[in-house]
Amino acid sequence: MKIYVAGHRGMVGGAILRRLEARQQAGEALEIVTRSSSELDLTDQAAVRDFLQAERPDQVVLAAARVGGILANNTYPANFIYENLMIECNVIHQAFQAGVRKLLQLGSSCIYPRAVPQPMREDALLTGTLEPTNEPYAIAKIAGIKLCESYNRQHGTDYRSVMPTNLYGPGDNFHPENSHVMPALMRRFHEAAQRGDKEVVVWGSGTPMREFLHVDDMAEASLYVLDLDAETYQRETQPMLSHINVGSGTDVTIRRLAELVAEATGFQGELVFDASKPDGTMRKLMDVSRLERLGWKASIPLDEGIRDTYAWFLEHQDSFRAK
Repeated sequence: MKIYVAGHRGMVGGAILRRLEARQQAGEALEIVTRSSSELDLTDQAAVRDFLQAERPDQVVLAAARVGGILANNTYPANFIYENLMIECNVIHQAFQAGVRKLLQLGSSCIYPRAVPQPMREDALLTGTLEPTNEPYAIAKIAGIKLCESYNRQHGTDYRSVMPTNLYGPGDNFHPENSHVMPALMRRFHEAAQRGDKEVVVWGSGTPMREFLHVDDMAEASLYVLDLDAETYQRETQPMLSHINVGSGTDVTIRRLAELVAEATGFQGELVFDASKPDGTMRKLMDVSRLERLGWKASIPLDEGIRDTYAWFLEHQDSFRAK
């Protein structure tokens, strides 16, 4: 079987690639196709068409996306909606044109309304107003779900979507301004520990709840969903509500997260929470009952995953110092 992984240099795509390579090494007859962004611009329709017509993979994993934190989303909203829409439209349509029958598209939990009941169920999609800070990105990801569903309805393809919670792990972005909460805290606590600082100030009260999933769990879940036979997948989904949440099913306070990161990095000082800074949404937790009914559950505990991520950070910290 030939499988094309779009976005193999990203955190999630890289984790999926590692699992596929492990299958190869275990003797599975598998050909993996990848292209870097310098080799293939996924926003270029003609380039994507020519590539997929030439390669004609059996399956496609669409893990490529323009991603970033709140600052990046607020600064470059046009880039986020345009690039993600173009990537999805080009890859999904040209995959169909090239005869690809099975495709997996990766999205984000930001597809759900801002004031959604917790935990967030799949059927909450399109039931309310999106979070303004990342609305352009969310709309693009919703469009990706609907593209997959529409091609399935009209052309009988088997295109699926998975929506992960907050991800972390090897390959994460540790930029001090553009990263998400987990890697941002890890870099700050690491640098504070190296300097011997007496305290680290964390924005907000520390009371909001957040869910985190190790990227290796996400990769395993993604391939698990991709490998499901059509009858099983369709039994738990609907033609126009076919996406599946992927998460750990548990959440922690930002205070507890900060404590775990401080412990992993060896920071011995005091944690100070600045309640004058915004907390954001008080809780974001995925309802993962649909995925559990399909037979998959996360297996990497948060404390273990944080230690694993910090070990990777230490091995690669030289590449972050200039960023």
